[in-house]
Amino acid sequence: MKKFILPLLLLLAIGMLAAVESDPSAVVGYVKYDCVVAATGSNNLIALPMDTGYTMASDLGDAYPGVITAITQWVPSTQTWSAASFNGTSWFGDFALAPSMSYMVTVTEAVSVYSIGDMFAPATYNLVSVANGSNNLIMVPLNESGLATASALGTDIGVANAVSTWLPASQTWSAASYNGTSWFGEFDISIATPLMVTVTENTSWGAAATKTAPSYNSRSRK
Repeated sequence: MKKFILPLLLLLAIGMLAAVESDPSAVVGYVKYDCVVAATGSNNLIALPMDTGYTMASDLGDAYPGVITAITQWVPSTQTWSAASFNGTSWFGDFALAPSMSYMVTVTEAVSVYSIGDMFAPATYNLVSVANGSNNLIMVPLNESGLATASALGTDIGVANAVSTWLPASQTWSAASYNGTSWFGEFDISIATPLMVTVTENTSWGAAATKTAPSYNSRSRK
């Protein structure tokens, strides 16, 4: 799941490049998520770091006709997945997409899913710990380029005891966990990475913890 910096979508003048640092909302770019079909399944995590103009799950699915057959959102209040699925003719269980949120997509073939558009305002995630679980799906915000590892993210959240990444090749989760003293199962992260975080209590995290603005506006997920 390596990441590569991609060419800018727009060639901006030197003056506009300066504006990228001071006004993140003016940044236009894209993030690419390479989705696979594995022997054990075809679920892949993506995120919506840029304003694609898609408002519903079906809008995203229709942008990849015949390839994306389901888009699934995590519902933290019930600790369950809820899917919008395509039966070859129509979408069922459609739902509204949220800025800077991550989703599981099911594909029929290997495909690169793009998030292209203006940068959203820095995200804030309301992370919950409920009676039946405390898992929350997020995306590493684009203004959090300083968070390079799962443990750094967990420590920054403050009440996280696990950070999990989806491995599409094996269709399984791989977790970095905190035992109260140390983190185990460490892995690298970067902006726009979709992740599941487990918290010990309710908290809000993201925009309020803004430290630095991003210095580039194009990323690739593999």
